[in-house]
Amino acid sequence: MSVARQVVVEADGGSRGNPGPAGYGAVVIDPATGEPLAEAAEYIGVATNNVAEYRGLIAGLEAAKALFPDAGDALRVHVRMDSKLVVEQMSGRWKIKHPDMKPLAARAAAILPPSSVTYEWIPRAQNKHADRLANEAMDAGRDGRQWEASASTAALDAPSARTPIASPPVQGPPGDQAAGAAKARAALAAARGAAAPEGLFPLPEAAVPESATPDSAGSGPEAAGSPQTGWGAAPDLGAPATLVLLRHGETALTPEKRFSGSGGTDPELSATGRGQAERAAEHVAALGTVQDIVSSPLRRCRETAAAVAARLGLDVRIDEGLRETDFGAWEGLTFTEVRERYGDDLTAWLASPDTAPTGGGESFTEVTERVAAARDRIVARYAGRTVLLVTHVTPIKTLVRLALGAPPESLFRMELSAASISTVAYYGDGNASVRLLNDTSHLR
Repeated sequence: MSVARQVVVEADGGSRGNPGPAGYGAVVIDPATGEPLAEAAEYIGVATNNVAEYRGLIAGLEAAKALFPDAGDALRVHVRMDSKLVVEQMSGRWKIKHPDMKPLAARAAAILPPSSVTYEWIPRAQNKHADRLANEAMDAGRDGRQWEASASTAALDAPSARTPIASPPVQGPPGDQAAGAAKARAALAAARGAAAPEGLFPLPEAAVPESATPDSAGSGPEAAGSPQTGWGAAPDLGAPATLVLLRHGETALTPEKRFSGSGGTDPELSATGRGQAERAAEHVAALGTVQDIVSSPLRRCRETAAAVAARLGLDVRIDEGLRETDFGAWEGLTFTEVRERYGDDLTAWLASPDTAPTGGGESFTEVTERVAAARDRIVARYAGRTVLLVTHVTPIKTLVRLALGAPPESLFRMELSAASISTVAYYGDGNASVRLLNDTSHLR
């Protein structure tokens, strides 16, 4: 009879360029002692971050299986990664649609019985051992060699090498609930002396049903030791990554409430929109807190971002993940026109986040995956800094909804005006705090 064994796998992957020179790292840990049982790392050539993350997961699972070849179904593996995409996809909460990810996910799922593996998202700061292994692998590739275990120093000062690993955290509904709302439920339950209430925020698969009238009306770095949301004394998590979310100014399509996504004409700002961008720029400059600017690639956002950048003397970085939804054949049409021409398709789209607009547009499930991946990249890159994100209705509402752990119908209750400002802060423990929504005071 097989003896039950439990191990923790921490895995990470990185790409210097995305795509660019890439590598992964993985460590198998004894959860009782925190001691590393096995390490794996490899330079894999030119690849994306997501491919490298999946390769790290595969290596970690294979290493765990190799340590206990006779354990069979008695082996239990708890995977901890800072890739929200991989954790959510392997947990079955997000669909896997990218052709490069499907075979990697299938390979990972085949290593051990699905019932033997659980997944947990952790902040990057808690994934130092695997992160160091991945960077050692990329450094080796840069020098024209492969990583060697005998030369690795990744375990030095890695917390997991000395500290027992806690049991998996309280599990909540899909998406960001596990990081935020589930902890709130646990805290409330502890205060009341009762079990954590189930279904406080009943969510389906992580996705965002956007408002029915798209693209229409619709703070700086904190000092270390800032008050945290929640109950009781919080640990000192340091300065959060603070995302100041600026919706672009109006285009000619905005006042007519026409679908305007990433699959249409890519309109420029109107005269009104340019004025809004200038007033937003003046307001952001007066705050004196924004340190970096990231923009959607679409013209209306780049023009809005340029107005702010000119005031602050900053460069604008483009992130494709911040673009608006592709509305397919509905681009440029009003909601009424879409209902008249594509009534059945519109009804199906409103009823399910998995349904794409007519003509091969983008479903809100796909948008959510893209925006969440962009968020994770940006938060990791700008940890402790205040970043202005110039983007659109859907990405901003998606970020706010995920930060709140709120149900999809909350999106129908958000107003998001052109050139409005919202703010979300992301802390090192994975929690988020919505600090501002749809501020238009600078436009009055």
